[in-house]
Formats: sequence, C-alpha cells, structure tokens
Amino acid sequence: MGKVTKAALIGAGLLGAWTAWGLYTNRSADTVPYTVLEDLDGIEIREYPEAVLAETNARSELIAFRRLFDYIAGANERRESVSMTAPVRTAGGQSLSMTAPVKTAETDDKTVMGFYLPSDYDLDSAPKPTDGAVELRSMPSQTLAVVQFSWYATENRVMRYERRLLRKLQANGIKTAGAPFLLRYNDPWTPPFMRRNEVAVEIESEP
Repeated sequence: MGKVTKAALIGAGLLGAWTAWGLYTNRSADTVPYTVLEDLDGIEIREYPEAVLAETNARSELIAFRRLFDYIAGANERRESVSMTAPVRTAGGQSLSMTAPVKTAETDDKTVMGFYLPSDYDLDSAPKPTDGAVELRSMPSQTLAVVQFSWYATENRVMRYERRLLRKLQANGIKTAGAPFLLRYNDPWTPPFMRRNEVAVEIESEP
C-alpha cells in the first residue's frame, strides 16, 4: 500500500470518527424547549417558556464561564451537579466555544453571562450558589425570531445573518424588542459542517 493511499485511509478514518462524535453530541445534548409559531421563508418565530439563569458579571467571558461552570459542577449549597442544556447564548464580547446554555452581554467593559438551568428547576428548587458573584434569575417567556446557519460562527458570518434576520422582520412589519444575540448548540469538537448556530432577536408580542 502506497503512502498516499495509507494517508487517505487514515484521513478518512479520522473524518469518520469526527463525524460520529458530532452525531453523538447532537443527539445526546438537551436543549432549551421552544414552540415554532411561524416560518417566514427561513426565519422561525418561536415561543420560549420561562427559564432560570445562573448569572454573573466578570471582566471577561473566560472568567465568567469558569465561575458559572464551577456553580453547575457543585459550587452551590447542596454541592449538586447541574446538567447543562444547549444552546450557548451570547450577546457582545468575544466568541466563546462552549457546550453549556449561556447568555452573555458586554456592559461597561464587563461581561454579563448566564447559564440556562434545566427546565425542571425554578428559583425555589435550583441550588443556591456559594459564590456571591453568581446569582439566580428568573427569565420570563419570550417570543424570538431566529435564523439558522452552520459552520463556524465568525463575527462576519454572524453579522451577515443578523442583517438578514432584521431585514426580513422589517419587511414583514415585525418589531423587535431588543438586540440580536447568538445561539450555539455544539461543543468545540463538533465538525464545522455539523454545527448548528442561530442568530435570534426578541420580538414584540401581538396584543
């Protein structure tokens, strides 16, 4: 067997293993539940239920992420491990590859980040953080407009889909109720062609 053939077989095997990992993580990950209300030529209008967030303010996303990861890993009054639920939610700041449900926003040179807790928790049943910089917050139900895309969520790609989303909403006379944000559903090792990313924005509910 020639070197080229052997290298091709090894490459094919690695690609197969990489793809298998992507399939496994995509099928095994829990996600925040939602209901699709309408499809506007690739733009989904979704209704999300109430959720509980573990939130923190930090100088960077990395610090915030570590603090919140410690919380779900047992840095709470019950020393309880809390399952992570996709997607990652980010708004502002630098892109961060994570497997957890996260909401972030950059305010006054600080990052506000939140992990979504599993749906069976409410403010009373969720374990209380032992780190005073981590707080639990109830997030009300929301109606979001969402556009989906694959590959890596680079800044330029995210901005392109953000513009597409806002143009489509404007064309349909739908008013937004906040700034767009990014949702990512995969861990850092998922192949780019299997990644699920979304740009979303809250919209005003009809009276």
